[in-house]
Amino acid sequence: MVNAPLNGYTVVDLSVGIAGAYCTKLLADAGATVIKVEPPEGDPLRRWSASGAEIAPGGDGALFSFLACSKHSVVADPESDLDYVNALLGSADAVVWSRGSNVAEHVVFTPAAVRSAHPHLTVTSITPFGLDGPWAECPATEFTLQAWSGGIVGLGRGSADRAPVYVGGQVGEYLAGAYASAATLASRLRGGAELVDVSMLETQILGLTYYPVAYYEMLGRPWRDARRLTVPGIARAKDGLIDIGCGTAQQWFDLCAMTGHQDWIDEDSPLSITEQATEKADELYAWVDSHTVDEIRDLATAFRIPNAPVANGANIIGLDHFVERGSFVSNPRDGFDQPGPPYRTTPALLDAPGPAPRLGEHTDLYRRNSIPGREIGDPATRNAISARTGLPFDGLRVLDMTTFWAGPSCTHILAMLGAEVIHVESTRRPDGTRLIAGIPVTEELWWEKSPIFSGLNTNKKGLTLDLQSDAGHDLLNRFIATCDVIVENFTPRVVDQIGLDFAAVQAIRPDVVMLRMPGFGLDGPWRDNPAFAYVIEAASGISWVTGYPDRNPYEPYSVGDPNAGIHALNALLIALEHRRRTGQGVLVEAAMVDAAINVAAEQVIEYSAYGALLERDGNRGPTAAPQNLYRTNEIDEFGRADCWVAVAVATDEQWVGLSEAVERPDWAADPELSTAAGRRAGHDAIDGYLAVWCADRTGDEIVAALWEHGVPVAKVLQPHRQTEIPQLAARGFFEDVGHPVNARTPHSTLPFRMSRGPERVHVEPAPLLGQHNHELLAELGLTADEIADLEAGGVIGNAPAMGPSKAKTG
Repeated sequence: MVNAPLNGYTVVDLSVGIAGAYCTKLLADAGATVIKVEPPEGDPLRRWSASGAEIAPGGDGALFSFLACSKHSVVADPESDLDYVNALLGSADAVVWSRGSNVAEHVVFTPAAVRSAHPHLTVTSITPFGLDGPWAECPATEFTLQAWSGGIVGLGRGSADRAPVYVGGQVGEYLAGAYASAATLASRLRGGAELVDVSMLETQILGLTYYPVAYYEMLGRPWRDARRLTVPGIARAKDGLIDIGCGTAQQWFDLCAMTGHQDWIDEDSPLSITEQATEKADELYAWVDSHTVDEIRDLATAFRIPNAPVANGANIIGLDHFVERGSFVSNPRDGFDQPGPPYRTTPALLDAPGPAPRLGEHTDLYRRNSIPGREIGDPATRNAISARTGLPFDGLRVLDMTTFWAGPSCTHILAMLGAEVIHVESTRRPDGTRLIAGIPVTEELWWEKSPIFSGLNTNKKGLTLDLQSDAGHDLLNRFIATCDVIVENFTPRVVDQIGLDFAAVQAIRPDVVMLRMPGFGLDGPWRDNPAFAYVIEAASGISWVTGYPDRNPYEPYSVGDPNAGIHALNALLIALEHRRRTGQGVLVEAAMVDAAINVAAEQVIEYSAYGALLERDGNRGPTAAPQNLYRTNEIDEFGRADCWVAVAVATDEQWVGLSEAVERPDWAADPELSTAAGRRAGHDAIDGYLAVWCADRTGDEIVAALWEHGVPVAKVLQPHRQTEIPQLAARGFFEDVGHPVNARTPHSTLPFRMSRGPERVHVEPAPLLGQHNHELLAELGLTADEIADLEAGGVIGNAPAMGPSKAKTG
């Protein structure tokens, strides 16, 4: 048993479903006491399996046993146990709440009521749309939220001759849980005493789309306007599926060389690398098909081309990298395989998971003793952190050596909530997001016009340093001495080359927290493989369940990066708490793939526990039936008959509502359709009728008709149209951001609202390249002449010392 950082922090879990369960699991992993309050019938997750496996009476589903590790369970009847639950709340530090049980939805335990009765608490609410706004009470599921977010069509996933496809599994639930955990811990830093209102729609916008509004507003075009395969992407080799990616022009050139086609390399081509690869698709697929997975992976790794095997529930635990790293562990109660924690620390700060509780196992314990060590109503024992004003990360200084999406998304939240974040680039290697927008190099200040860089880096300061020079390396060390946190997301090979490991950093500042975010971890056979979102998704199993059953899987091409970022933030908050308690520095390893295998946990759990291999099934899914996309009668903004609605019936009551809305009372009366299993068996016939019914209506008409009857439904929105969602407007999710080079543009904010602020998230625009060089170097004591010498020597600068290839990456 380690001295976990959250020992003494008590959380009452009033949630139902994966999002709340995953939030409190992350807190329990770090030592929090989590008391799960269940109605007498128990959490529905106890009786649920993604594969439909039969769960013995009195037993628990394997997913519940994973998510409930180390927690306590108490049973409360809302008719007779109000005082009991209030006593738990009165001596706790935080409560996590969602709809779905008669305890949580009792008038006494709504978020507003709990905040009023227990003002010391952090009350974290997780709902589909947020607690306020015109859609606050509208029904939704993971599937319909993906549609509203633009995550279904935003990255062109699917085939042009079929409906687009959603990201398989339940990644949105896990994303919401990870954001809720981080927001709860951020609130704790200023003493709690507030409401944290998490919107699952907003977490999906940040997790499944790539700053599409800023992109469209700044560049006048969407990121993608059509569905098309990523080539080569996921392809079939001699002996299985492999994912090979080209995230940059250089990787396309290297792929040409690897496949023996140097003649394809054309740096002056007017086509993007995506278009060039698509032109050569048949030849590329033939090359892949003539080699084994291992042969291709060895070659691709040697050429530094992102690659990964396509994992699933059956093969993932046997992959050599995961075996060597011990990425999967046995469930402590039921023995099936489950992912280990999504991050690792030195010193070790996470408890080994304890067994999940049986229903009501701890009810009598808490009836007798309340919360051990706590006096109900005694604020002196509640929280070791005193309440303070200001933002959660005020006073924290962060050296941000990250690039692209995963790392900057983590440090961006720190900056939006008060930290001073210094974003380090070099003129030879600017942040990669400056280079991927396809801005012609003939445009003045082209490197300042990337909407992706702008979306990820507001509120940060910009510093350039050439770390290959002695002067740049010396200055980096001097900055490290002034910072509480160092964050980097290079491959370990790069960090080894520049001598920036934890020992070197700690020698400069012993109490530093160093957050490292390699794609595949600091050790293991894949440690130095370049990692973009798509190969992380393939290696973790997310890709396996995304796509049509009769075709190769599709790359989600989205969730791998922001999912890594929010998990890294959770890890950092735990490390900072350890430092607060002990004064000791911490190394945090937040590998992208470890975060991904956690949000894909159901695959390995279902296979290990029940022998069930979860498969992709188009737009059908495990939580609702019917669930699918249906075409409306509209023409989209690109002139195509390609407008869709998403419908998902998750309960028997919603099935009755759907039957009424589409004027099929015989459906509601049919005993064979009265259960989810029966509706799943009749899915094809239901789809046929709904397709015809929707084809005569607009999306707005369908949404109005189904919402009126309590049925989850959504328009499949183009992501650059997110600003047209009235719910987001009501919650102020977008803020206009001015910029010295670019026009004032809407930028997405945070997917949660904190009652103690901030009122406005974006305080400063993303920095120009090297914008704060003089300010920051002067703080180190450098004179104007010394700074001028650094500029003359190319150690610092304000313009790229390299130009991007004329081959565009879009």
